[in-house]
Amino acid sequence: MADDPVHLLKQLIACPSVTPETAGVLDVLDGALSAIGFTVHRLRFEGDGSYPVDNLFAIRGKSGRRLLFAGHTDVVPPGDLANWTSDPFTPREADGKLYGRGAADMKSGIAAFVAAAAAIPDDAGTIMLAITNDEEADAINGTDKLMVWAEERQLHFDFAIVGEPSSAALLGDGIKIGRRGSLSGVITVAGIQGHVAYPDRANNPLPVLARIVTALDAKIDGGSEHFPASNLEVTSIDVGNGVSNVIPASGTIRFNIRYNDLWTAETLADWVRTRIAGVDPAGATISFALAGTPSRSFLSPLSEDVDLLSAAIAGITGRRPDFSTGGGTSDARFIAQYGPVVECGLVGPSMHKADEHIALADLAGLTDIYRTFMVRFFGASA
Repeated sequence: MADDPVHLLKQLIACPSVTPETAGVLDVLDGALSAIGFTVHRLRFEGDGSYPVDNLFAIRGKSGRRLLFAGHTDVVPPGDLANWTSDPFTPREADGKLYGRGAADMKSGIAAFVAAAAAIPDDAGTIMLAITNDEEADAINGTDKLMVWAEERQLHFDFAIVGEPSSAALLGDGIKIGRRGSLSGVITVAGIQGHVAYPDRANNPLPVLARIVTALDAKIDGGSEHFPASNLEVTSIDVGNGVSNVIPASGTIRFNIRYNDLWTAETLADWVRTRIAGVDPAGATISFALAGTPSRSFLSPLSEDVDLLSAAIAGITGRRPDFSTGGGTSDARFIAQYGPVVECGLVGPSMHKADEHIALADLAGLTDIYRTFMVRFFGASA
């Protein structure tokens, strides 16, 4: 019953696919896609300091325009089950809503797209799906490598949609045309440990740490046409000292920068180094290192396909969407390296919360949006 988004979504939710465990969720999706004519490839990637991940790439059609849909089947842990009204992996309908972990983020997007694709003739064009089970955690052996695999096989696309929840309050009130990048770093200041009564025999790193934090508390930029100003947040200052009569030997500052399209990770790291270089080290040693792999900032061009999607949304909801670049990062950052991509999905305020849910009417509406868009995207043959 691939054409029934509610039935498919319930099947997907019933699989406790907490990253990276698939718990049968890709088997469910494989069966649904195969039933409507897709050729399904199951791919496992591993290495690069992360756990093995199972992924899925499906394709139907060999000609015409090429549309890629991307998403993830993995979910975050449910947390304390006492906060849930019922089992998070037993889908529950109540008051026009469907409850379950992954309902909003983002098994609903996958279910809606598969159901919409079921209504599109096989010869309309080429439809592809890139589905990972590693978006909520490391994101190392998921979409990034899945797109490399597709590129090596010349599986190009004209336009891509990521089914992440992009609506703020009402279905279709927003789509994301880009995302800010994310860069995390650690600054270490090494001084000399000593007794607080003999400061001349020590070198306290804390005053230097404080000056660095002040130096980082500076305007990075004024924003760009589609992005707000980049912002740096210090998330931790730690010297590992639990007593009051010892000057600590060293300390660390941890921070994160969410940055716009005026920067790359490399130029932003240079900005941090410049800010640090302006601080008097007072005899201490200062070092800076990136923490993890930075996420890229990207912006997709405002094209005719974006207009088609906006018109499809307006036709279903009665209003055109706002264009946004807000929020955190998503796997769209990997897809943007190969072609234009936007995010279009349901309302997301309940994602990652207890009693995560969606409105069933919104699921039907999103399915209609995807179907209407595909008809217009593929043209008369659809």
